This record gives sequence, C-alpha cells and structure tokens, in this order.
Amino acid sequence: MLACEGKLTHLGFDKAPARSTLSDANSKRSYLFFEEVYFELLKQYHSFISDSRLKGLSIRNLKIIDSTTIRLFSDILRGVGRNTKDGSRKKGGIKVHTLMNAFSGVAEFVRMTEARVHDRKFLYYLDLPANSFIVFDKAYNLYSQFAKWTTKKIWFVTRMKGNAVFHVTKVMTDNTKKKNVKGVLKDQYITVGYKNTKGETVRLRLRRITCKAEDGKIYVFLTNSFTLPASQIALIYKTRWMIELLFKQIKQNFPLRYFWGNSENAIKMQVYCVLIAQLLMVVIRKKAATKKSFANMITVIRLHLMSYVELFEFIKDTYKAWRKTYNAPNAFAT
Repeated sequence: MLACEGKLTHLGFDKAPARSTLSDANSKRSYLFFEEVYFELLKQYHSFISDSRLKGLSIRNLKIIDSTTIRLFSDILRGVGRNTKDGSRKKGGIKVHTLMNAFSGVAEFVRMTEARVHDRKFLYYLDLPANSFIVFDKAYNLYSQFAKWTTKKIWFVTRMKGNAVFHVTKVMTDNTKKKNVKGVLKDQYITVGYKNTKGETVRLRLRRITCKAEDGKIYVFLTNSFTLPASQIALIYKTRWMIELLFKQIKQNFPLRYFWGNSENAIKMQVYCVLIAQLLMVVIRKKAATKKSFANMITVIRLHLMSYVELFEFIKDTYKAWRKTYNAPNAFAT
C-alpha cells in the first residue's frame, strides 16, 4: 500500500494507514466478521469452482482433513515442546484444522486451536451428511468416532498405524506370494477393539487394504467401506495430497509470518483474510481460464493490484492486455 499511495484515492485513502492503526483496529474488530465473509463467498462460488471430473474417482462429496501450524511465540498461544535452555521465548503456534472439499480445492470448515491440541479432537466438531467420504492420515485414528460414522453411513479412508492391534476375520485378496506385484497385495476384513462410554470393550468391523506403490513402498489403508474396489480406496487416499497443496498455496503466496497485531483475535482475523484471498484467487483463475500457475498469477495481481487494467484479460494474456492499456488514447494523460 505504501508503494501504491498515489493510486489509493479511489479507495478513500489519502495515505496508507500506519501499522499501529491496523494493529489497534484488529484488536477490537471481531474475527467472526471475516469468518462470515469467507463462508458467504464460499456459498456463492462453491458450485462454480467445483470440478466433478476428479480423475479416476467414482464417488462424490469427498472431503479431506488435515491441519497446519502457524508458528508464533508462546505468549500469544501456548505451543508444544520443552522450554528452551538459553531462556529465549519458546515457539508456540496456532493450529489451523481444516476440512477441504476435494472437488473445489478450498477450505470448507476451519477451526483454530493452540498448537498443542491433538488433531483427533477436530473430528468431534464435524457435521457431515450421510454418504460423505472423508480421507485423512493416521494421526486421526479414533475407533470410537469411526463406529459413529459407520452407523451414520459416513465413509472414511485412512492409513493404519503400525502398532494397531486387530483380528483378521476374512481374506478377500492375497497377492503376497506373487512375484513383482504392484497395487493391491491384500484385502482383509478385520475387527478392532475400543472402549465405549461405559468402559466396555466393543469390536468394530473394518477393512484393511495393503498396497504396493510403483516405488516399492508399502501402504496399509483402513476403511469402513466394503463395497468400493480396493484400487479405488487407494486412489481416494492418494487425493489427500490436495490439502497439502492448499496449505502450500497459502504459506508460499500469503506468508503468515508477519501479523498486524499480537492478540489471538488479530491472528485469527488475518488467517481468515488469507483464506478469503485464496478463495478469490481460485475463482479469478477459473474465470480467466488462464494457464498461468497459481503462484505466477498471484505475483502478477500483487504487482498490479492498483493498476487500471481489466483483471481477467490481464490474467489470461498479460502482454496483450498491457499493450492494449499502454496504446489506449490518453493512457497516461494527467
């Protein structure tokens, strides 16, 4: 904004606001307003940005769960880990737990906690319709919640922990004795035990699928779906990388390293501003039908945020749009 002070008059600014002004405002203005703005935008553009042609998948309504941690000093939000030996401030952080729609590429539900809060607790806050599919890593293994989802016909795919205790009840496929096998090695029906609210041990019926990737690495998946082919289960888990891409887009293009306020409210507000920006960039990229990478598109927009150019033309063909603006009559008239 400082670099664009000469172009801020159409926004009602005589000059860029001071950092202290933003910091004071962010401590008083509730982050809930920005949260509401984000979800209203999501509601408006959800159908437009959704892609029903996710490669190879035969299911709909696929959600991905994961979290990312934004590092902060522990006097803002308590972190995890031991105190430092040199007496310096311990790094804490805010953990952004996220439910993402695999077909839209944006966050659909967000909850922010202290970094020390375990990922599994996020599952208690999810309100999913029947026949939803959820995919997540093994940090979210919680058999009692899996049992509730099974009753509600909510299906999940995750990886099984290496120290998990289970009992095999039926073997559907066993290719372990074949040479040079890739893909599905085993497809087994199993039961696992967990304690219910009364402290009683209950057995839960699940499906365990062992696969061998092209690089030779072995993966063991866990699911409560007994109808989908084993290869589909493996493909569903493979889509989990999409939420890593979302976090990468956010952290590389909207760096959450500098904050305009030290309060918890100010930090949450800035996180939602980033989510709003990321959502708008996804919408703009699709509307412009550009071949530019996400990072390149944001770089162009950041450099010309206050330039008088037609946004979608500029994103689609930057050189053509700029020449059109440059050669326009009175383009640089005062």
